[in-house]
Amino acid sequence: MAQPSTYQQVLDPANRANPYPLYAELRKTPVSREDDGTYVVSTYHEIFALMHDPRVSSDPRCHPGATSAEAGPDREQSALPLAFINRDPPDHDRLRELAMRPFGPPCTPGRVDGMRPWLAEITTSLIDKLADKNQVDIVDDFAYPLPVTAICEILGVPLEDQPRFHQWADAIIETIDPATGTFEERIRKKDVVSAELGQYFAQLADSRATKPGDDLISGLLTDRGPHAPMSRGDLLVTANLLLVAGHETTVNLITNGTLTLLRHPGVIDRLNHEPDLVITMVEELLRYEPPVQMRTNRSTVADIDIGGTTIPGGSPLAVMLAAGNRDPSRFADPDHFVPDRTDNAHLSFFGGIHYCFGAPLARTETQLALSELARRLVNPRLVTDPPPYRPNPELRGPRHLLVEYDAVLPARHEAGKAASLR
Repeated sequence: MAQPSTYQQVLDPANRANPYPLYAELRKTPVSREDDGTYVVSTYHEIFALMHDPRVSSDPRCHPGATSAEAGPDREQSALPLAFINRDPPDHDRLRELAMRPFGPPCTPGRVDGMRPWLAEITTSLIDKLADKNQVDIVDDFAYPLPVTAICEILGVPLEDQPRFHQWADAIIETIDPATGTFEERIRKKDVVSAELGQYFAQLADSRATKPGDDLISGLLTDRGPHAPMSRGDLLVTANLLLVAGHETTVNLITNGTLTLLRHPGVIDRLNHEPDLVITMVEELLRYEPPVQMRTNRSTVADIDIGGTTIPGGSPLAVMLAAGNRDPSRFADPDHFVPDRTDNAHLSFFGGIHYCFGAPLARTETQLALSELARRLVNPRLVTDPPPYRPNPELRGPRHLLVEYDAVLPARHEAGKAASLR
């Protein structure tokens, strides 16, 4: 039997706890070709170039494996349309602009900042619930409920419906894992779950059409600006996208951040004495332990010469963001966690026209979450290191993170103090 390639070893769940030595091996060949025709790109400057290259497509209909009806030209007639992150210009640009208007700058620049006091209250209440315990699963008891509550609030999902979203989100995340089946099989499974979510959001949109609120779905329905209104199908798939993208990556970022802090207890002490350190620290976490390790949903639509290799048009790509984030040709001392690193143009939110839609919200949630955990948990320590990881190599994070502690300090009485971080 042939020895598995380095890339295949990265996909192997047995290497999930520490894939970084494998990424270092990948970087020795900046652009390599797998037996199935996938081109693996693993160095910083080559990844950065691809992010901004119009010859790279995000549309699965351009993917070499897109031969079934699920991914073919007739797909939109039988299922929800593609989300804007899976489209190319000009459709991508039009739909992203419509989605951004009720969510962030320049049209609604204060939405995320305006949520800080509320997010601080949610963070405080979650930690308050730990006061009568001496052990917590950071994933289930803290890192999951914070972002899912936030994205449901943004979308206008009623509180009583929020538990249903965990199962839906987990099912969709499985379809992103390149180790869980062929491209066509994953598209088919994703369509089934997306249809269920679409039915739910269709009912929610119907209620907001007659009684709009201050949520994002209402904003999309009532928008009268350029290119508006967004079609009902695009609205539903955008809501689906924000549900998954709006919480799963942040769960991993908060969990990876907690794990990293507990492995570097001196940083916890610094954070408690230098609260503004959280700003650069979160950026360093994004570089050092990114929640999105790679992107495998890209393909070339024309030949691209990069890293001494010609990638032919029509080739699938595996863009190894986590490998690029530790490229010594770009970052000094890349395998060390440096919480006050300033030269930190990491790749974790991708770049170009596909820069992460929810980056401001993810930063805010993680800054608040890690600051309060560091301040309020007395003598926290890991129960198991390394913890058990989810099998997905693309969205990498622990499935559970058990932490013991001696006590929980009371919340601050100064209203909004935790929300003052920028």
